[in-house]
Amino acid sequence: MRIWQIFVGTILVVFFVFNQSASALSLSQRIDRFPEWKSKPTVQIAKGDLAYPEWMEGTWQVTSTLLEQIAPLAPDIVTPGFESSQRDLNKPYKFTVRFGKDYFSPGKQFSIANKIPVVADRAFNGQHIAEAYLGKKNVLTVKVDPDNPNQQITKLKGDRRLIAKVTGRAKETPQKGKFVATEVTQQLFRSNERIYLNEVETTSAYHLLKPGQIEAEQITAIYLSPQDPDYFTAAGRPVALYRYHLSLDKIEQ
Repeated sequence: MRIWQIFVGTILVVFFVFNQSASALSLSQRIDRFPEWKSKPTVQIAKGDLAYPEWMEGTWQVTSTLLEQIAPLAPDIVTPGFESSQRDLNKPYKFTVRFGKDYFSPGKQFSIANKIPVVADRAFNGQHIAEAYLGKKNVLTVKVDPDNPNQQITKLKGDRRLIAKVTGRAKETPQKGKFVATEVTQQLFRSNERIYLNEVETTSAYHLLKPGQIEAEQITAIYLSPQDPDYFTAAGRPVALYRYHLSLDKIEQ
């Protein structure tokens, strides 16, 4: 690498500049281009928690339906679980989630003068989503680091656990009553048989239909970790894409 450092360095700079300009799309534009995704979204380092709009505050009954799944690099690269997830196509799953100011944990940089944001109850939401898809008996606990909302551990039956860390995020409000956000998460799945690492992008576009009723389009993209033998073959492209439709109906407390 050092022998060619001038040549390679120039190529890398040109590629970096080109790649930045090619990927500098708004989140809404990114969703419109689905499934033509060639790289991860442009995000900032995740600090603190993701703030949601005021109209998302409350407890919601969610109906989530997987509409489409794509393996862009198949048959060369297909992620574990991709084929088995086909049984979930067009099958609605129901679970409860909640958002509010009570779930916000102020960090060291948060001052009393700041407005307390509406955030997700990550432990509650993670528990209910996991139970809906995996079954209650298979989900033991979902815990979020009390000092860092971006770190979460899900313990599953059979001495299995999923360790997730949100590393980057971005959000935008394209117009009133619409909210788009993305989070990039490093995931490590550990069991007695194996360890599997990957990176997951979750991009969601929420639309307030009327008070107490929201619809959303949510896309999950799976990227390989540098430890994966196919990492360089994938070249930063997603290896699995899942598109969901979400309906959120507010539950009166």
